[in-house]
Amino acid sequence: MAADTQIRASRRPQRRLIGYARVSTEEQATEAQEMELRAAGCVAIVEEHGSGASRARPALLKLLREIGAGDTLVVVRLDRLARSVSHLLEVIEDLAAKGAHFRSLRDPIDTTTPQGMFSLQVLGAVAQLERALISERTKAGIRAAKAKGKLPGNPGIRQRWPEALAQLTEAQKAAYGRRIQATANQWLPTVRRMRPDHTWDDIARVLKQRGLDWTPERLRRAAKWLVSEHLADASLVRKSPPRLPEDRLMTLIAGIHSSNPELTLRDIAGQLERLHERTPRGGSKWSPSSVKNLLDRARRARLVEAAP
Repeated sequence: MAADTQIRASRRPQRRLIGYARVSTEEQATEAQEMELRAAGCVAIVEEHGSGASRARPALLKLLREIGAGDTLVVVRLDRLARSVSHLLEVIEDLAAKGAHFRSLRDPIDTTTPQGMFSLQVLGAVAQLERALISERTKAGIRAAKAKGKLPGNPGIRQRWPEALAQLTEAQKAAYGRRIQATANQWLPTVRRMRPDHTWDDIARVLKQRGLDWTPERLRRAAKWLVSEHLADASLVRKSPPRLPEDRLMTLIAGIHSSNPELTLRDIAGQLERLHERTPRGGSKWSPSSVKNLLDRARRARLVEAAP
């Protein structure tokens, strides 16, 4: 799927109205949507060409990563943004996590108003009811099949037909891609900042300190998928250069500091001890002075910004 992203710069750094215009094919144009979005006051427009049946939308993913607190994402209609109610709610949750808002011009959805939030809550209740009904119908179908002596599930997969297995593999790949894109704004900025100078082990430790449970292998696999889909630069998966143990500690401390510059030296020492990291001399107890020495080295190596 081809994606064409065009963001026009705004003179206001915050509280912008950012429009998102999507059409399904390259032959279609977004001019009509752009006119409505500009009339609504949008100072930036993101354009995308992609099927409405797919969640793999690189331009939207980039927009969700870059949108700022106080900004509002605006669409002409809900179907231009999301393929389902659950997808819409996921996007709005991502926006809310960054302090941003959402508005649809032709639907009663505007998360900056009480009425819009009420409509959103109704949509959430509908989505929950829809999931419950689907689950109940599935269970009823399984019970009916068992009563007739039939086995539940896809007979092609049970009998390992190549066509059925190929379809299952494609469905699993698509589901994996949706999960990666839905969470990328949480961990991808850290990966971009630290790769390829840092190992996947170090990055996983930094993310763990931020409450994100990633193993090095899962992190590497997710980055490879983004690179294969041209959603991330190939430098992310280049082999890390060999490092001395002390150099690894320096980059680890730099990563912890960069993820939260408000941490004190004693806070970083405590995190290193909880990660069971040994000091350069092999000890288990970290002192603030040891952390400071390595952090100063990281500043001289320009791994982090120099202290004011």
